[in-house]
Amino acid sequence: QGRDTYQFYSERLSAAVQRRLEIETGLRRALESDQLNLVYQPKIDLGTRSISGAEALLRWESPDLGNVSPDEFIPVAEETGLIIPIGDWVLRTACKEAAAWKKLIADPVHVGVNLSSVQFLQGDLFNKVENALAESGLPAGLLDLELTESVLVANPEETISTLNRLKEMGADVSIDDFGTGYSSLSYLTRFPLDNLKIDRAFVTNLPDDENAVAIVRAIISMANSLNLTIIAEGVETENQVSFLHALGCQVGQGYLFSKPVESAQFVKLLTKDRG
Repeated sequence: QGRDTYQFYSERLSAAVQRRLEIETGLRRALESDQLNLVYQPKIDLGTRSISGAEALLRWESPDLGNVSPDEFIPVAEETGLIIPIGDWVLRTACKEAAAWKKLIADPVHVGVNLSSVQFLQGDLFNKVENALAESGLPAGLLDLELTESVLVANPEETISTLNRLKEMGADVSIDDFGTGYSSLSYLTRFPLDNLKIDRAFVTNLPDDENAVAIVRAIISMANSLNLTIIAEGVETENQVSFLHALGCQVGQGYLFSKPVESAQFVKLLTKDRG
């Protein structure tokens, strides 16, 4: 932390290093051993209350470490480069399962897949998306690529070029967790975006917290002016739904509607919703 300082060693430091090593070693085996799984959290049209899509979320059940949180293993995967093969698997699996949903219902839904900045920096993301769509048979218009603001600043020119090609293919692009990262407003005009996701940190305190209300109102007003679809994350109460919908938010995602579920359970939710 700079010159002329000193720090105290603690056993907690060794424990943290050991835990990280265990996660890295376990992740290298996870893909080969079928330990990774996708669950899907529905996205709900706040006007009609029907399912409009789902976000694919990665889960890891390790035989040695148990259930490991994505908040813990995703950073390790990004630092080690393991996010590349893991991200490829997530993309292919989500496209394959979403293509299966399309065969079961007349009114198809989007599937959202989160992308890491590391995947963009590798340079062949477009080809991987194109191949995943071709292999699965999923129309590009049903794929929603979700990016955090950190992805946009890692290599902006290359990212813009890749996103433009993906948009020309027909895929949607969303900014995830808006307002918690760099939040440069120039990104909203420079990047080819379709959707803006309001982070749960702002939604949680609605509609009672005046500061949260002011921020969410500003985000929704700005997004509507830019013709972006607004998706609120972390929706847990009917009061939040009423407030968000009145402000012009179109889509909600959260435990009020459904927790993340396995693909087979999501199909049941879809069938019931469409029925």
